[in-house]
Amino acid sequence: MFFTVIIPTYNRLPILKKCLQGLEQQQLTPPSSGYEVLVIDDGSNDGTWEWLDSYQTRMPQLRCFRQQNAGPAAARNLGLEQANGDIIVFIDSDLVVTEQFLQAHSQGLQEGIKTLGHERLFTYGAVINTCNFENPTAEPYKLTDFSAAYFATGNVAIPKHLLDKVGNFDTRFKQYGWEDLELGVRLKNIGVKLIKCPQAAGYHWNPAFSLDRLPALIEREQQRAKTGVLFYQKHPTWEVRLMIQMTPFHRALWGLLSLGGYLNEQRLRGLLEWLIQRGQSQLALEIARIFLNWYHVQAVRDAYRQYQQPLVR
Repeated sequence: MFFTVIIPTYNRLPILKKCLQGLEQQQLTPPSSGYEVLVIDDGSNDGTWEWLDSYQTRMPQLRCFRQQNAGPAAARNLGLEQANGDIIVFIDSDLVVTEQFLQAHSQGLQEGIKTLGHERLFTYGAVINTCNFENPTAEPYKLTDFSAAYFATGNVAIPKHLLDKVGNFDTRFKQYGWEDLELGVRLKNIGVKLIKCPQAAGYHWNPAFSLDRLPALIEREQQRAKTGVLFYQKHPTWEVRLMIQMTPFHRALWGLLSLGGYLNEQRLRGLLEWLIQRGQSQLALEIARIFLNWYHVQAVRDAYRQYQQPLVR
């Protein structure tokens, strides 16, 4: 069992350094035979490539590749083309892990094979959100860290032959979101089983919520809406409609909570600023999610109207 860890990155150099430092000293025992780390720089302009080029000399497991900015789907596909491992681990470049991370995935895979009696499975590690840059792995698990996703590339380990069977990530997902969940639908369709592996914890760093992040967060929701509709065009099922919030229930829910968009970033600005000043940035973010989700369901509706032509598979 040889691991290839694939990490796409774009302009995240400070946290990428911590990400690679966490992967540098992984402790593996048989049947795991070792690991490599592939970082794909997706056209960064913050000095990422220059730093990676020099860092390779001190981290023998590290191999780096560079492409023009084409999105994480294309970056992960490049990583798959270059991978030597029979087990692929996908994480993001803002995820920090402990030295037992790969060993936990290894044990999860072995136990899953023993329980199921076959190798059509993958492990999904816990993703713990934190804004603690200095010591991200000190963050405890919280209820808000729970994820019901089936296949999310923030922290999964999967046999490469299963990915070869369903095909690569769809590079039409160039904007934010859904390219991993779309591939997950294809995996589920061939009977691949999810094994939860909370011991393989990854600590996902984001800066503490602040008001100046709101324009970017709104734009991200609008991007997710567009790629969500592309997701639905490829897999027009009720399950996907629920994932992308393209249902009357979601429009009614977020319309009710936001009073039809009346409670937006302008009208809630004072409350959000008050909470942030009192050290309640996480609570402020959860309140902001009300109007962020309203923007999302509105954008899903608008995007669906634009994508009425059948999609060529």
